[in-house]
Amino acid sequence: MQARFAPVRDCFHDLFAARRETGAALAVWYDGAPVLDLVGGTRAAVPPGVAVPAVGAEAPWRPDTLVNVYSVGKPVVALCLLLLVDRGRVDLDAPVSAYWPGFRAPATVRQVLAHTAGLPAFPVPRPAAAITDWGLLCADLAAADPEWTPGSVAGEHAWTYGHLVGELVRRVDGRPVGRFLAEEIAGPWRLDLAFGLDAADQRRCADLSYADPDWPVRMLGEPGSLRARAVGNPAGGLDVAVMNDPRWRGTEFPAVNLHATASALARLYAGLLAGGTLDGVSRFSPELVAEATRVQYDGPDLVLDRRASWTLGMQWEPDGSWGMGGIGGSSAWADPERGYTFAYATGRLADHDRVEDLVEALHSCL
Repeated sequence: MQARFAPVRDCFHDLFAARRETGAALAVWYDGAPVLDLVGGTRAAVPPGVAVPAVGAEAPWRPDTLVNVYSVGKPVVALCLLLLVDRGRVDLDAPVSAYWPGFRAPATVRQVLAHTAGLPAFPVPRPAAAITDWGLLCADLAAADPEWTPGSVAGEHAWTYGHLVGELVRRVDGRPVGRFLAEEIAGPWRLDLAFGLDAADQRRCADLSYADPDWPVRMLGEPGSLRARAVGNPAGGLDVAVMNDPRWRGTEFPAVNLHATASALARLYAGLLAGGTLDGVSRFSPELVAEATRVQYDGPDLVLDRRASWTLGMQWEPDGSWGMGGIGGSSAWADPERGYTFAYATGRLADHDRVEDLVEALHSCL
């Protein structure tokens, strides 16, 4: 680690000392090279109010520990479809139905990628068991009427995004999106991240736990609201008993079940920040990266209940950075102006104040 980044390391350690964190990893690239790769705490679930286990306790968080990073995975599934766009196999402005016969909503591929397609919630109430039924959930989406005119307004497609994007990948390419990711992006760029883990990779997973037992209720929002429908169906997406289950880890639910290391996420964004080439391996053209990170929609987001700027799969911030945070506190992005990429992956479901403190420390070093 370069000495200039010591304040970030100290801030990371302080999160554990203050019991704000129980298990996490942080990775930062600056000027095209990794400068921070930190891990701490435990992979085991820690109940609210319990102190972090002593150093040397069972299941320490390791550099290869995988954790569910929720919406941090949305840009990753988007990149799978964007790779097909880059290869000329998908037209951003073609209707989804051109690739997915029977898809009812008059939305374009671009609108799906930018969260303006009008399908932010699965239309049919489904139990947690439906999480593993890809065909059922895609059929629900194909038959659904949009909740608004596609392209007119945004609403984060919180749970539906991965099925909309992933089914387009499958329809065009033939491979499930998890296999596509592994073979076309993660493998060539040596990224330790995946949708749908095998048994060996599941043994490397960190369990999720709540910092506050009321966290799921707070995240769900008002009963019956668009947000509640978007993040509450199928049931179980905010329930650690479901998230820590082998069935969840082994299935593909790409909107919210990417399992990744922080170092892999920082590395992925480093490849994008470099124009689509990493360690001499080109996956995306510079033109595709520029289009993918350009603001496509700026205005109210009906699910987030605030203003949002969406690119093709990421959120764009006023400082020019682009990436995605996940419900629960994980986050990853690139900051072109300052020349860094950042990734934080945590098993402790709470707010994003931990990332905010780390970023403040990082910016002080730059």
